[in-house]
Amino acid sequence: MEHVRDVTDLPKAHLHLHFTGSMRPTTLLELADKYGVHLPDALTSGEPPKLRATDERGWFRFQRLYDIARSCLRTPEDIQRLVREAAEEDVRDGCGWLEIQVDPTSYAPMLGGLIPALEVILDAVDSASRETGLGIRVVVAANRMKHPLDARTLARLAVRYADRGVVGFGLSNDERRGLARDFDRAFAIAREGGLLAAPHGGELAGPASVRDCLDDLHASRVGHGVRAAEDPRLLRRLAERGITCEVCPASNVALGVYEKPEDVPLRRLYEAGVPLALGADDPLLFGSRLAAQYEIARRHHAFTDAELAELARQSVRGSAAPDEVKTRLLAGVDAWLAA
Repeated sequence: MEHVRDVTDLPKAHLHLHFTGSMRPTTLLELADKYGVHLPDALTSGEPPKLRATDERGWFRFQRLYDIARSCLRTPEDIQRLVREAAEEDVRDGCGWLEIQVDPTSYAPMLGGLIPALEVILDAVDSASRETGLGIRVVVAANRMKHPLDARTLARLAVRYADRGVVGFGLSNDERRGLARDFDRAFAIAREGGLLAAPHGGELAGPASVRDCLDDLHASRVGHGVRAAEDPRLLRRLAERGITCEVCPASNVALGVYEKPEDVPLRRLYEAGVPLALGADDPLLFGSRLAAQYEIARRHHAFTDAELAELARQSVRGSAAPDEVKTRLLAGVDAWLAA
C-alpha cells in the first residue's frame, strides 16, 4: 500500500484566489463588528453558505454575500491584515507562490481612488511577502458586468504597475453575461505590456466560453475551465498549447456546477494532458483552502501521491514565478515525493 504523504507539506503554487474571498471568517466577524455592518446568517453561522449559482438568482445571492464582505474592508490596515492572513493560510497549506486576484475598482471608494487602492494593495502584498516568506504577486481582474472601457482603464493601470508586482490580467464575474470579444482590446493592452492573460471561462458557461478565452483573449491560463471536459477537441487544444486551467473543485460543488466532488472532471482533464493548477477560489464562502483541493483529488478522484506531485508541478509551471523560484519549488516537490 502506498505511503500517504501530508499534502500540506507538498510545495505548490496558488493561482486562483480572489481578494475578499481569501478572508478568514473570524476576521470578517471582527471587521463587521468594528464598522457596524450587519452580516446575514449565511456569513455568521460558521458553515459555508448554501449557494447554487447556476441560475441568475443564485449568482445574485453569491455576489451579494461577496459584496457585503467586501464592504468590511475600509482602511489600508484592513487590506494589510487580509493579505497577511491569506499568506499565512497558504504557507500553512504548503504554498510557495501565490497570485492573488483583485479588481481595485471595488476598493477605490474606500481607499481614495483607483490608483491609491492598487498601491495600498501592492504595499500590503509586499509587506505580507516579507513577513511570511511567501512569494506573492497580483492579477488585476476586470469585471465583465461592467463596460469594456473600464477594463481598458484597468489594463493600462495593471501594465503601469507591472514592476511593482502585477503579473497578470483577468476577467471575472458571471461568464454568461457579456461577450469575451468585447474585452479583447483590454487584453491586448495587458499582453503588450508583458502581463499574462488569465480570464475566467468554462465554469457557469460551457466549453464555448473556454474557446472564447482562447480565440478572443489569447489566454495563457483559464480561470476554472472545467467545462472544457465536455469537448474532446477543446481538451486536445488546451493540452497541445499548454494552457493551464485553474481548477477549483470545492468551488465548483459549492456553486452547483457539479453535484458532488467526484463529479468534477478533474481526472478527465488530467488524463487528457491539460495542465492544472488547483485553487481555492473564495475560501470565505466555500469553506476550504488550498490543501483541501488536493485532498479532494486524493479522496474523490483516487490521485496517487505521484499524481498529486505532478499537479503541484503543473501549478508551479503555470505560474508567473521567477525561474529560480520555480526551480526551488519543483525540487521541493521531488523531495516530498522521495520522502
